Amino acid sequence: MEKLDLTKKYKSYYTAASQPEIVDIGPARYLALTGQGDPSGEDFAATIGALYPVAYAIKFACKARGNDFTVAKLEGQWWFDMTAYPGLTMADAPAKVPRSEWSYRLLIRMPDFVMEADITAGIEAAVKKGVAKAKEVTLFGMHEGKSLQMLHKGPFSREGETLQVMHDYMTAHHLSHNGLHHEIYLSDFRKTPQEKLKTILREPIK
Repeated sequence: MEKLDLTKKYKSYYTAASQPEIVDIGPARYLALTGQGDPSGEDFAATIGALYPVAYAIKFACKARGNDFTVAKLEGQWWFDMTAYPGLTMADAPAKVPRSEWSYRLLIRMPDFVMEADITAGIEAAVKKGVAKAKEVTLFGMHEGKSLQMLHKGPFSREGETLQVMHDYMTAHHLSHNGLHHEIYLSDFRKTPQEKLKTILREPIK
């Protein structure tokens, strides 16, 4: 049985350069769970801890039917109340908006052959194993289209430096935001030293 690896099938989706580049991102479907608060806090860890059991329950069910796949990289969309913090640039926001006031949607991309019934069964399986928060997992569709992205290397605390480069590029090319800030975690930040982290930063634009 051949195992589907989404990072290989959609290599351009999971790849970014060390300089700003404009890409066209196609539609995709994800397991999703939303929350708010400090990403180093317990609630954020619980959100991750609810997504993965659902993803693996779906994987094992699909494998039993002959459609095995590798669970994809964790991703996240991030936003804050712009009425409470008006006028901030994408580069300023990480330092000036308290981490406790950020909202997020964590995502794990699903193969096209995963159906809504598989999602429902995966949630039920996770709940039966004691992961009550799995009830909040949903199937989320997203089509970002034209986007600006860049590879960030190093700690999340220094993302502002990479975002400043992206902001300058957008200003120089008269581009504006057209969606939520999006991060793809190429490294497992629970196990990888911060200086070795690799994260794709992506901004839908117009």
